Amino acid sequence: DLPTKDARAFDSIAESRGRVSGPFSMLLHSPEVAARTAHLGTYIRFDSVLSPADRELAIITTSREFDCDFEWSAHEPLAREAGIPPDTIETVAQRGDAGRLSPREGTIVEYGRQLFRNRRVSDQTFDEAKSLLGDQGVVELTATFGYYAMLACTLNACRVEPEQGSPTLP
Repeated sequence: DLPTKDARAFDSIAESRGRVSGPFSMLLHSPEVAARTAHLGTYIRFDSVLSPADRELAIITTSREFDCDFEWSAHEPLAREAGIPPDTIETVAQRGDAGRLSPREGTIVEYGRQLFRNRRVSDQTFDEAKSLLGDQGVVELTATFGYYAMLACTLNACRVEPEQGSPTLP
């Protein structure tokens, strides 16, 4: 139902993601916001310096912290495909002790939890993330958390639910 002048935003999103669904179906009520969000998301999801495993772990951590079933249902399978162990996914889902994860996984999960819960990251956690990921990597990790938090806010506010039978949060 978009005006012709805004069809470019829809086409661009569909082309980059294969379809328009989830947060973009809501964001397209503001085509310019949708297009700009999709542009940033294309970089974060497909071109970032983060490995697929690091990125997906950040995304499912965000999903859990925002209790966003749609985001979880979309990315929990992608986390598995990226090589995130089932025990790690379960720890994130249950808000379990990040200290029981591998040092890399624990740092990423703890970074996101601190950022969302405290609005800050401790010096120690920041330094650990920077040591693992480098300057660009820690900036892109932070941006990934922020980007998926924005999507979770959109999905939760608009009550976008996952398809029946999709993985959901406990």
